[in-house]
Amino acid sequence: MLYVKIKKEFENFKIDVEFEVNGEVLALFGASGCGKSMTLKCIAGVEKPDHGLIILNGKVLFDSKKKINLTPQSREVGLLFQNYALFPNMSLKQNIAIAIPKNTNNMEKIIRNKIEDFSLEGLEDNYPHELSGGQQQRVALARMLVNNPKILMLDEPFSALDEHLRWQMEHKLKDILKGHKGSTLYVSHDKDEVFRICDKIAVFNNGRIEEINTKSNLLYNPKTYTTAMLTGCKNIFSAKKIGANRVYLPDLDIELASSNIVSNDLKYIGIYPHKLKITSDNKKENAFKFRIVNIINNLFSYTVTLVPVNLEDKNLKHQIYMEISEYKFEEIKNKKLVFLYFDKEDILLLSN
Repeated sequence: MLYVKIKKEFENFKIDVEFEVNGEVLALFGASGCGKSMTLKCIAGVEKPDHGLIILNGKVLFDSKKKINLTPQSREVGLLFQNYALFPNMSLKQNIAIAIPKNTNNMEKIIRNKIEDFSLEGLEDNYPHELSGGQQQRVALARMLVNNPKILMLDEPFSALDEHLRWQMEHKLKDILKGHKGSTLYVSHDKDEVFRICDKIAVFNNGRIEEINTKSNLLYNPKTYTTAMLTGCKNIFSAKKIGANRVYLPDLDIELASSNIVSNDLKYIGIYPHKLKITSDNKKENAFKFRIVNIINNLFSYTVTLVPVNLEDKNLKHQIYMEISEYKFEEIKNKKLVFLYFDKEDILLLSN
């Protein structure tokens, strides 16, 4: 188990996080510059927190009160940097070997096994500039794993790869994580990647963790504005509680019924574009007339932009986005006005 409670202050930014991970893959998920990578560096010992405590499987890696700060080499952690951090003046084999203590028995066998595990045979004497992006990443993974670290930490591991290589390496990584008996921290801002790879998600925002939950709970039922936005909710509007299960949206001048109890700290509601529906029943609760103002043809779907008809005379341009399949689009492609239906079950009640 890894337990982290640290603070680190910079000139215009402060990290203040607390979390634990126990044998699972935890995503540190958030926008660029929110403190994810710096948190990994503090755990690895590359950076030193100002205050706090880091414990891995009962071993204290850092304790500001007791003035404990173990070296990176003695922490038994594996960190894969975003740029792989291979040594340019070392061959593939040397880049892997440098991570192994010099007095290790069977060093040559260990290196050979890792080269075979990652299908790097025949490239032993190549230098990083002679390797493809995918090959460089495999070398970095082999170097990270060569000492069987107690925890794996990966910082945007696929950001430098094209889509085809990313897909291949993602499958390889999933196999590695299945065979790893410890915990894994996975930094990313790609929600689809996180959903495929990770078990739980910690949402970072401005140096703090806003939410931490299983991926299903967090991606399908976010609780905060930031989490909803990061998970792809393009429709987020200011909201006021007007009843136990009812909210008012000033931006759209409509009232909505929710299947959930509305808390007093409600600030926004959200609804994912693919959750909006078209209905022919204009008397249906949570159904309102909207005008179609724009249509974007995606690869396998359409994004339809709409504005509420009841606000057109007020010159307000509060738009809403609906994702619709090619099949369903046929039903509305020649229409200008439609009734949008907000399903009670799909309305996200959000705090700050």
